[in-house]
Amino acid sequence: MSSASMKTGVVQYGRRKGSSKQVVSSDVEKTEADLRQVVVLSKSDWQRLQDSVNGINQHNRSVIAAAEQREALHMRSKELVKHWSNTIAGQRQKKLEAKKIREAIEEEERKQIDIEEAKYQAQIRKEAIEKAKTQQYYQTDRVKGFHSGLLLAEVLKEREAQIKLKQMKQNVSKDIDRDILAEMACREEQSLQQEQQKAIQRKQEQLTTAESLKQQIKDHERKKEQERQEVKREAEEIERLRDLHLWEQSMNERKREEEKISAMKAHQDYLTNRELMKATEAQRQEEEEEKCKQLAKHKEKVMKMRKDKQEEMFRELQRHRETIIQKLAVQKQQQISNEEEVIAKAVAEREAKLAREQREKEEKHAAMLNSIAAHRESMRKEQERKEEEEKQKALEMLNAKTEAYKIFMEKQELKAQKAREEGKTLQDIYIQEMAEKRARHHRTKKDDKDFVVRNTALIVEEENQFQNYAKQVIETAGKAGRNTYPLLKAAREGIGGGLGPVFGGLRPSYLVHDESGVQMPSYVSGTTQNVKELNENPDIQQSKKRLGFTW
Repeated sequence: MSSASMKTGVVQYGRRKGSSKQVVSSDVEKTEADLRQVVVLSKSDWQRLQDSVNGINQHNRSVIAAAEQREALHMRSKELVKHWSNTIAGQRQKKLEAKKIREAIEEEERKQIDIEEAKYQAQIRKEAIEKAKTQQYYQTDRVKGFHSGLLLAEVLKEREAQIKLKQMKQNVSKDIDRDILAEMACREEQSLQQEQQKAIQRKQEQLTTAESLKQQIKDHERKKEQERQEVKREAEEIERLRDLHLWEQSMNERKREEEKISAMKAHQDYLTNRELMKATEAQRQEEEEEKCKQLAKHKEKVMKMRKDKQEEMFRELQRHRETIIQKLAVQKQQQISNEEEVIAKAVAEREAKLAREQREKEEKHAAMLNSIAAHRESMRKEQERKEEEEKQKALEMLNAKTEAYKIFMEKQELKAQKAREEGKTLQDIYIQEMAEKRARHHRTKKDDKDFVVRNTALIVEEENQFQNYAKQVIETAGKAGRNTYPLLKAAREGIGGGLGPVFGGLRPSYLVHDESGVQMPSYVSGTTQNVKELNENPDIQQSKKRLGFTW
């Protein structure tokens, strides 16, 4: 179609809506002669021709293109609207961004506040730790001892000041001692007179007291006499009451004896009555047995009489029966001629019946024997089948036991193998544990050595710190005019409160080897030094000369 259109001399705009294919074909036939004419098509016409050739629906294409265009416009409008601030979404976005910025600023401020608070708390903790360390250092025994030495120095200083003050007072008071002595003599004379008056007054009071005591003694003796009379009356009353009690006891004893006698008499009467009742009961039982015997005899007699009467009645009945039989025999004799045929017929029928019953009985017996034999045979077969099944079960059981034993032996072998492996593993574990234990022991020894080194360093550091502190305090006390001997004694080298020599930075305490267990004193004198020189002489030549060696 395109080649035909290119041969036409005019520009074809395509077939319009409603035109027929014949018209187009006729137009093409008219223009086929002019082959040099060129047809120029627009892009839309060329696309339409291509779509027509390829079978594409232009309507669907236009719908899709319109939808894509709308989507592109929508996305463009969204991108455009997204940055607008006068819309609801824009205002919400702007508020969210402002909120994020505000929260970020607040978070930064909080972080800064937290940092400052942490620094402040760290500074407070540091000050508290330093204060606690200082207080703890002041609470140690050595510092306490040094502070007690400082307090002793202050006390000695105060004592010296008090002694000086006392001497000054004594010097001042020498001039006024005479007046004071005279006044004291006058006061002593007045006090002697007052004492004499007081002595006279005391003597009068003593006389008065003696009279009152004599009167009290008389009253006391009179009361004691009255109490003796009262005790005597009470004793007489007690004696009377005792006699009355004894009489009442004798009466009660006599009454108990009488009651005992009456009880014994009542017991004897009871025993006598019981024997009488037993005899009466035995007699009554004998009478009842006699009555039972008589009743049995009477009963036996009655039974015998009843038996005799029954025998008499039976004999009478037999006589009556014989009479009736005789009468019937006469009647039967008369009827025998008529009844012989009937009897013969009945006898024949009875014999036939008996033969038939005998035959049925034999048949039943044979059937029973056959059934018994069949039952025995079935029982025998059942027994054989059971025996076969038991043999099969026994064989299966034997096989199962053999298989179970085999499995058991395999399990035992596996268990033994597992035990050997576990033993090997356990041995390896033990070896590893021993190696770890040895390593831990080495580490422990190394840690102990390190601890000793660190402890020694800490002791040295603590000693230096204490000596520096003590040196400052001693210098200050010396400048203030205090006695520094207690401070020097408290600030001697070595940690510990002992009196012995310094050993490893420590000054240990040496105790007496007795029940008291007190600390040994530290005596330093010339004799001690001489003994020490005799036992610990650093000059070996001098020791040789002292011992008598000449080389």
